[in-house]
Amino acid sequence: MMKKDISPTVSFNADQVRRENIRQILLLAQDALDERGYNAINQLSGYLITNDPAYISSHKNARSIIQSVERHEIIEELVRFYLEENNR
Repeated sequence: MMKKDISPTVSFNADQVRRENIRQILLLAQDALDERGYNAINQLSGYLITNDPAYISSHKNARSIIQSVERHEIIEELVRFYLEENNR
């Protein structure tokens, strides 16, 4: 009798994966902006308000990476994080 290699099924929460992806993208953009001497909060806010990618440095490919996520998803995640952190 052959022994089957049985491993447990791994489940993941797609919403949690999406949220972590947005978090990593924002941190990468912050790092790139900081390295270039920009105020990351002002630059990210400008981008989110205007949808003008020129607010984000192309350093470390940050501009392309932040555009890989819909702007409204970033805003939604920021609001969710703020409300969850301040409701505790």
